[in-house]
Amino acid sequence: MAWKIFLFLLLSFVSVAGIAFPIVENPTHWYEFPLIKGLEQNAKIIFFHVPTAWLTVVAFLMSTIFSIRYLARKNLNDDAKSYAAAQLGIIFCILATITGAVWAKFAWGSYWSWDPRQTSIFALLLIYGAWFALRSSIESEEKRATLSAVYSIIAFLTVPFFIFIMPRIMKGLHPGSADDTNAGPIVNFKMNGNMQLIFFLSLTAFTILYFWMWNLGYKSLIFKDKINKIYTKG
Repeated sequence: MAWKIFLFLLLSFVSVAGIAFPIVENPTHWYEFPLIKGLEQNAKIIFFHVPTAWLTVVAFLMSTIFSIRYLARKNLNDDAKSYAAAQLGIIFCILATITGAVWAKFAWGSYWSWDPRQTSIFALLLIYGAWFALRSSIESEEKRATLSAVYSIIAFLTVPFFIFIMPRIMKGLHPGSADDTNAGPIVNFKMNGNMQLIFFLSLTAFTILYFWMWNLGYKSLIFKDKINKIYTKG
């Protein structure tokens, strides 16, 4: 229970700090963030956009790991863990897309411009959206788990390319693109101490939240499966 209170307080703090702390040209107080060239007032989105993008990768990686474990052990609990991770992965992928679109509106004047970063995350949504469609079309538990595991492993091979490689080798508007002369504060960690503290606290808070949600998610799937089997036998 204590860790849940800690998580609530941590999320509350980073949310308030990320939204309310002002960005000024010459910070003189601990609660002030510096003005960053190229990002300016839009820099605050990094406290929410980057953690959601980070957890997208973590979730899809975990889904793949448990897919491999399922193929090795044929334990349906591993399939439930993989499925729960993928569910959260798609949620955080959508959140990363939305927060990125909001930032793009203020930075570039449009919510969507098919920047390489936007294109790559849209591709991931399509790839993993197809994975959920595949699962829903198969009734047999074992067959569904096996095909889902194979698809998950293949799908994750695209994640490093779409998240880390493609947006950096192509010219685009997003910080960190091939033609970005400012390099972006997140890419090179050029934030000041105050900003880095809030950023890493936000990463920590969102990561703890993810693992809590994942733990609840896969346990509920396993419990639901047991209930369905009892009901079917009855």
